[in-house]
Amino acid sequence: MRERGRALFGFAYVLTGDLHEAEDLLQDALVRAFRSGRHATSIEAAHAYVKRAISTAFIDRSRRAAARPRVVDTGGDLKEWTTRLPAAADHAIDVGSALDLQAALMTLAPQVRACVALRFIDDLTIDAIADTLELAPGTVKRYLSDAREQLRAVLPTWEDVDGETVPVRAQRRDQR
Repeated sequence: MRERGRALFGFAYVLTGDLHEAEDLLQDALVRAFRSGRHATSIEAAHAYVKRAISTAFIDRSRRAAARPRVVDTGGDLKEWTTRLPAAADHAIDVGSALDLQAALMTLAPQVRACVALRFIDDLTIDAIADTLELAPGTVKRYLSDAREQLRAVLPTWEDVDGETVPVRAQRRDQR
């Protein structure tokens, strides 16, 4: 935690979009990762192991939340709430853009959001993301393609510079 705590917390925060949820998620992941007394052979191995535990815990929480939905009054929609936050005048545009991006990321499905975070924040390759999340590389490509479409629909000015992936085209059943 001394070496990689901030990075792990940042990863959890990108997934949850909430400071308290990120803290809880990181704590759960640390407990999951090290409750059996297992010791990592290096800081890199421990970092990767905890990051995998964060992703898994986040997806598990999201599935449980979907199975048991709670009604929470946010006092309006997320976009309205984020625009009411005070921001310093000198960087208000940057803050607004970051809040718009965060709100857009929160609309993505949990596994899609995890793929986006690993690709664009950790700069992992498709194969590395597939290994981390135990998915097929084609599934990761599909999730990233879907995420791009969803993010562009919500944020028309958003541009990603990911040259590794190719667009995935849907095929009609009768064309197979």
